[in-house]
Amino acid sequence: MSETKLAIVVPCFNEEETLPSTIVRLKEILDELISSDVVNASSYLYFVDDGSKDKTWEILENAHSDAPNHVKALKFTRNFGNQRAIIAGLDSVRELGVDCAITIDADLQQDETKIKDFVKKYQTGAEIVCGIRNNRKTDGFFKKSTALLFYKWMNILGVNIPPNHSEYRLVSKKALDIISDYHEANLFLRGLFYELGLKTEYIYFEVKKRELGDSKFNFISLARLAAHGIISFSVRPLRFVFLTGLAISTISFIVGIVGFYNLVLNGKHLPGLRPFDIFNTFIAGLQILCVGVIGEYIGQILEEVKARPRYVKDKELN
Repeated sequence: MSETKLAIVVPCFNEEETLPSTIVRLKEILDELISSDVVNASSYLYFVDDGSKDKTWEILENAHSDAPNHVKALKFTRNFGNQRAIIAGLDSVRELGVDCAITIDADLQQDETKIKDFVKKYQTGAEIVCGIRNNRKTDGFFKKSTALLFYKWMNILGVNIPPNHSEYRLVSKKALDIISDYHEANLFLRGLFYELGLKTEYIYFEVKKRELGDSKFNFISLARLAAHGIISFSVRPLRFVFLTGLAISTISFIVGIVGFYNLVLNGKHLPGLRPFDIFNTFIAGLQILCVGVIGEYIGQILEEVKARPRYVKDKELN
């Protein structure tokens, strides 16, 4: 019998439409892995209800009643966000006991048939196995463009994340133990797992179209995730602010010297100075942007100083 005890962690938010079929499909995958002796019979599914307002929790309660050993769940008091739901799931399965855990979205747009490949990579020595999308055919032009821009910026800022990396990944108990020592309020998991330095492998998969319901990730939530990722892992935006200010100050100083020189020799102001009114407007906007960047960092510091819990549990089914 395989000694690998696996937990499949699934964050959920208002997924009453797709969740019944997701539970059935993941149980089929789990049963197949157990029957083929890939994972231990004590392996299980672990769902995290991120403060849903629909029947998500009721569906999970029924699934737990039908298979208490293989379906476990946690409910938040309110919506705390996808990243914190994933963290809560990983924290919980670590406490329950597991050799490795796989996170996957509740809509199963990520190819669930690859779960076996993830486990095989772990069993051959990988501590982290990351899922990489083959392409973004299912995304619209705007989402595809902004996603690619995000990954390019993250690499420029020093966070080396492969493009199209998703929250579909396997992490070993060793990785879970290390992550438990990170107490930041806003963990950016995609960057953090690369920072650990553990042996990492990759699985490439196709993204399926969502069959039921709507995606719970809108532009605002994705922008918030991107901002947290950039600010959590790099101080380079602050350096950009400094260098931009230095460059503008230098240019302004040179223009001032030339203007004063022209005024003294010719008794006239610099010709074409009017465009500098536009330049001043641009500078004013840039100053606001720079203050906003600094404000984001101050906001992060404030959250860390408060040291509030990342999430609040309401109910658990173990």
